[in-house]
Amino acid sequence: MTRVKILLFATLRERAGGAKFIELNLPDGATVQALKMQVAREYPALEQNMRSVLTTINREYAFDEATLPDGAELAMFPPVSGG
Repeated sequence: MTRVKILLFATLRERAGGAKFIELNLPDGATVQALKMQVAREYPALEQNMRSVLTTINREYAFDEATLPDGAELAMFPPVSGG
């Protein structure tokens, strides 16, 4: 089992009821995509956001196919626009 802590920012935090972070257990070898799917299942208010959220693993941007290391600190950010 891989346990991860996910820091939430901006509208993600608001939609998660103000939680600064959430913690999840995933199967060993889980990817960012699997994480997004589990977040959507466990936190339905975040489901729409999981399609476009930016994710970091230990402060480095990560793509959907990246494997999650045990104990990793993740962060999720909604996409940013503007100038």
